[in-house]
Amino acid sequence: MSLPDLDLQIIYARIAWGLIAASMLLSVLPTLLPKLFPQLAWRHKAIVTTTVAAMMLLPGEASPAYWLTLVFQYPSGLLTGYSLVALLARWRERPVVFPLHPVFALLLTVTGVVLYLDAFGVLALGLYYRGFDSTAATVLTCVAALAGAAAILFRYAGTAGMALLTSVLLFSLLRLPSGNLWDALLDPLLWAWALGSVILEAMRRRAARKAAQLQAVDDAEPELVHAAASIERVQYK
Repeated sequence: MSLPDLDLQIIYARIAWGLIAASMLLSVLPTLLPKLFPQLAWRHKAIVTTTVAAMMLLPGEASPAYWLTLVFQYPSGLLTGYSLVALLARWRERPVVFPLHPVFALLLTVTGVVLYLDAFGVLALGLYYRGFDSTAATVLTCVAALAGAAAILFRYAGTAGMALLTSVLLFSLLRLPSGNLWDALLDPLLWAWALGSVILEAMRRRAARKAAQLQAVDDAEPELVHAAASIERVQYK
């Protein structure tokens, strides 16, 4: 087990929270302030990114990163990777989809539930502490790296793949954020995001099923009317 230096963790926290804050602001500003930001120009993006970076670099308790880390701990490498990918997409004028990929979101949700139940002693599997084990962490890191590379290669979930590779690199090279593999792959904010994505996907599929059922009824109505008319003609005869 090898832990990252405290100074490296502090630097990581400032950079990671800066990426998360900047990507979130660039996503919500056109919605919250449509009159001021109907469309984010290059200068708006530069101002937002520079302001967030300057605030995160403030010393000690003056930095928002200090308080965010105090409340939420260090953000996972996976959440940082997602924020970096989203921020780059905003700068390149590419669309950013809020919900996570359904399969990936479901996997993160289930993993989070198991880990949290294990942490609370409900399952007592000791999974979190195995994230410090060099052998188990190496195996899981290789699996995660292969999954991320496959997602990018086959264009199945490219954003998730790039974010996953980012988290794996941060953990493999620098042991960030905490030296535990699970902290590199999941955190409470990311888990809440994944759970919300699963709920949205379930609602979307339910709405699609209802729409299909209504369409089937609409398609069957002319046939039912024609059949009823035929029956009435036969009765009158």
